[in-house]
Amino acid sequence: MEDYLKSFVEETSRYNDIVLGSLLPDNWWVPLSHFYRGWLRNYIAGTLLYLISGILWCFYIYHLKRNVYVPKDAIPSRKAMLLQIGVAMKAMPWYCALPTVSEYMIEHGWTKCFARISDVGWVAYIGYLIAYLVIVEFGIYWMHRELHDIKPLYKYLHATHHIYNKQNTLSPFAGLAFHPVDGILQAVPHVIALFLVPIHFSTHIGLLFLEAIWTANIHDCIHAKLWPVMGAGYHTIHHTTYRHNYGHYTIWMDWMFGTLRDPVEDEAKKI
Repeated sequence: MEDYLKSFVEETSRYNDIVLGSLLPDNWWVPLSHFYRGWLRNYIAGTLLYLISGILWCFYIYHLKRNVYVPKDAIPSRKAMLLQIGVAMKAMPWYCALPTVSEYMIEHGWTKCFARISDVGWVAYIGYLIAYLVIVEFGIYWMHRELHDIKPLYKYLHATHHIYNKQNTLSPFAGLAFHPVDGILQAVPHVIALFLVPIHFSTHIGLLFLEAIWTANIHDCIHAKLWPVMGAGYHTIHHTTYRHNYGHYTIWMDWMFGTLRDPVEDEAKKI
């Protein structure tokens, strides 16, 4: 068992070497313990992913495709986007505690994670991944919904994110502009799922970091019309009504629990 757990430590150490070894002098990170190296690597990787994906996406939709996807009067101001970046950057050190803690638990054998797909086979891997995603979708839906329904949670946590409630204030940078406790709570289902279903370690870490790209996507106000994906068209409605479309990746949970509101139907009613 100890030899198997070492494979997780070796993998995270390899990630540390790639990220920290490429970007920082050795004397900045080598003296740190393995846990704090992991946090620093997650912080740097998370920050770069958020900023680079946000800048590229904004450049594409607001400049290269100006007036194609977003009307000129609906493009958020530079001030609004900088405010969102500021909120996200203040929260980023706390966000990165979650993957760091999940890595610690995995490395100590507290979860159902497995190191290699060959340990279970491709069929089982896909089945476990589907189960993991269903648990995450269910968990994020209800966590998000309760952050609205429980008034103190909304007032002191989630309201920070909902100051962006119109198309000309929403941007890809709003995707991580949360109170840090709010952002962590909405990502906690990823960690809870580790104890409920076997999941490939690298896949788990990859999905956690995919959140930075996914949340940027669903805040760009562009309805991709890709059923059953809970894209930006649905999420923009959430930011304007506060009572619909709490789901994360898909519309299924909102459909099951009666909170789905379709952007196409909404547009048809306005005509």
